[in-house]
Amino acid sequence: MSLSEPRVSGRPQAGADGIQPLLGPAGSRLPGGGEAQQLQRQRPRWGSEGRERDREAVAGESLAPGQMGSPSKNQIYLVTGGCGFLGKNLVQMLLKEEPGLAEVRVFDLHLDESMRHLDKVTLIQGDISNLEDVMAAVKGAHLVIHTASLVDVWGRVSPEKITAVNVQGTQNVIEACVTQGTQYLVYTSSMEVVGPNAKGDPFFRGNEDTKYEVVHTEPYPVSKAKAERLVIEANGRPMEGGKQLVTCALRPTGIYGEHHPLMKEFYEKGLSTKRCVIRAIPASTEHGRVYVGNVSWMHLLVARKIQESPSTVSGQVYFCYDDSPYRSYQDFNMEFLGACGFRLLGSRPLLPSCLLRFMALFNSFLQWLLKPLCNYAPILNPYTLAVASTTFTVQTSKAKEHFGYKPFYSWEESRDRTIKWLQEIDAQKDSAK
Repeated sequence: MSLSEPRVSGRPQAGADGIQPLLGPAGSRLPGGGEAQQLQRQRPRWGSEGRERDREAVAGESLAPGQMGSPSKNQIYLVTGGCGFLGKNLVQMLLKEEPGLAEVRVFDLHLDESMRHLDKVTLIQGDISNLEDVMAAVKGAHLVIHTASLVDVWGRVSPEKITAVNVQGTQNVIEACVTQGTQYLVYTSSMEVVGPNAKGDPFFRGNEDTKYEVVHTEPYPVSKAKAERLVIEANGRPMEGGKQLVTCALRPTGIYGEHHPLMKEFYEKGLSTKRCVIRAIPASTEHGRVYVGNVSWMHLLVARKIQESPSTVSGQVYFCYDDSPYRSYQDFNMEFLGACGFRLLGSRPLLPSCLLRFMALFNSFLQWLLKPLCNYAPILNPYTLAVASTTFTVQTSKAKEHFGYKPFYSWEESRDRTIKWLQEIDAQKDSAK
């Protein structure tokens, strides 16, 4: 679900086995395909009147009544993990839609040198798990957007490293904010904080208040849940000068869009199978996805609101959503890959579910067996298969009600921008032949 989240290094890891184009780490089963289509038609959508959105109108509707401008004027924002997939997009969004900012600091372990030329951007190299590095980056910032995260659901990274980055790194950001007097903290959490749980219970059109048994066993969702808890519990922490720390968290579902490393990996793996993808998950499954530009827009809006009206968003968590259609992971990816000549073979799964389970278990056994010799970490394992086979969709308006969120990009725009990027990659591949 959250494989598209940013890593602290800005380079998400990817599996290397041949089944990668078949299964993503997110997806879900919806009983009855007809019901899925009917509910999809009922889903509220924005931007259906045309692909060209009036950006100023959208931004204007998102401002609080009576507000004449953004509170970010002459402020300094810090984006941790700012060279990652989401982080870089967020930085670009801030530069475009918050022109009053004095500086946007980008803190990351591996810097993207192409960002160095951006006006108002300061690149800071550092380790999120090192308190001194974080303290130096936070000093003087008015607001921190903490997107840095190490995403690994394949066992490529030790649980200790995941905890150091995701949990200790988040604690470091909190301590730095309190010590340096930075009052506002927005945390990029994950839907995997909620689930799917280890039991495979469905989450169908749920909102932030939907009751769901959270049962995690894998290091990544455990770490994100702990980190989010730290952020929310830190809300209201006393600071010097009588101020209090104000925090909130956003939970994206699977993020997609141009420059998505995993989408590029799916594309490249598909080339090895002559642009044919074998259906492994029923078409009646569905999973919520959200466009990276809309996730960035939600971060920008909540960053405004947390300063304008702290009591509204303080200590709150919000699901990230837009009007991207609910589809199975494979069917959703084919919305983009299909434009590059890819074909999804089979209207029903061509691989029996028992065979997939056996392959996942066998991969897990091989990983254990080969651990002393090499880091074997295929994308298909019992956890990723369970996630891909479990219904997990959201239906909420909390972000709209609390800070006026509406998607900045329509589904049509989001799809077309992603397709254009993939077609450019495809053209480069053809020209290199």
